[in-house]
This record gives sequence, C-alpha cells and structure tokens, in this order.
Amino acid sequence: MTPANDRPTAVVTGASSGIGAATARHLAGAGFHVVLGARRAERCAEIATEIGGTALSLDVTDAGSVRAFADAVPEARVLVNNAGGAKGLEPVEQADEDDWRWMWETNVLGTLRVTQAFLPKLRASGDGHVITVTSIAALDFYDNGAGYTGAKHAQAMLHRTLRGELLGEPIRVTEICPGMVETEFSEVRFDGDAERAAKVYQGITPLTADDVADTITFAATRPSHVNLDQIVLKPRAQASGTRAHRE
Repeated sequence: MTPANDRPTAVVTGASSGIGAATARHLAGAGFHVVLGARRAERCAEIATEIGGTALSLDVTDAGSVRAFADAVPEARVLVNNAGGAKGLEPVEQADEDDWRWMWETNVLGTLRVTQAFLPKLRASGDGHVITVTSIAALDFYDNGAGYTGAKHAQAMLHRTLRGELLGEPIRVTEICPGMVETEFSEVRFDGDAERAAKVYQGITPLTADDVADTITFAATRPSHVNLDQIVLKPRAQASGTRAHRE
C-alpha cells in the first residue's frame, strides 16, 4: 500500500458493511485516507473505489491475517476497532459454547490483536487515536445475553485499560457505545433469520449506521488535546438494553 499523499490514514475493521462501511465513508469525507479491512474483501473494494481508499483482506480471529494486514499499512493515525458481533440469544443453561467462543474471538481477542499490531504506528504518527466500538451491552446485562454482554464487557475493559496505560503518549482513546442500530447485526445473531431480526426493530426508530459513523468521525476530528473517553448513543425511544418504547 502506498501512503496517501498528505491525507492521514484511518484504519477501519469490519468495514464491509454496517457501521464499518459508513465509518469509512464519513472518515473519507473528513479528509482521511481510509484502509478498509474485513473478510468480505470484495465488498470493501467496492467502497474503497467509491471513497478513494484501500481495501485489504482481514480476519481478526486469525493472528496471521492481522499481521499481514498491519504489515501492508505503513502508517496510521486513527484505528477504528469495529469488527465484532453477536451470536445466539439463549439463557446460560442452554448456551452454545461455539457461539460464545466466536464472540470472544471476534470482539475481544480480535480487538486485542489489531490494537497491538497498530499501536506502534499510531504512536509514530505523533497524534494517534484508538476508537473502539463496543455497545451499551458493555455497560449492563440482560437475560439470555450473557455471551454477548460478557464479550462486550471484556472488550470494553481492554479498551478502557488503554486509557491509563497510554497516558502521556500521543494517543487518544475513545469508546463508542451504541444502543439499537439497524444493520446486519441481528441477522448475524439469528443465523440469517431476517424475519426474526426485523422484529428487533419493530415499532421503534433505531439508530442508523450513519448515526454511529457520524459520532465516530466527530470524535476523530476533535483537537488533539481533546479526548472523548466514552460516547453512549441510543435511539430516543430506547432507555436501556431492556427498555424501549415501541409504537
């Protein structure tokens, strides 16, 4: 990958759809050269062509893939850890170990691998920024969601710990905690069951991927001395992970 002239580089994981794709577009609009990483590299390539970015294959659950991805990016100022997701909605007694393992590998270890790979580049930029998309699930718990809320809590602890560990270094650290966002998230959670996924958003106006991307871009474009530690955003009609007003 060739450095993008005078444009700072922003790296976005999970960039093939949803919040990641929207974030890539918004950051490009704010003047960044965006490197898009995801397993569905062909979808990243389409977006990269649209915004003048770079698409690279990335599987955050594979350490070798993360190393190759990072090696292909010579410099970076912003890292958006967006890759993640949920699988299943069963009580602890019926929990599927494979679903839990996938959630921990993707949300927690994936974030760890990518962050470790890019911290030296962010530090070298002199004005780095780690932005991690967690969830309001990282702030609370709900019945049948222990696998996802557990993974998001762990991911959040990883991210929040960085705030202290990087104190005094030229790297900002921001956590984005979205509530209900209508993307492919619920379809993935319910193994492609579009009808069941649609019911999650029934009777409510959820956030859009663009809403979250706009918030991420706002955080990334604050003056260097301003660190937005944590931003929680939810639809007006949602109070928590378990309370929402539906028409």
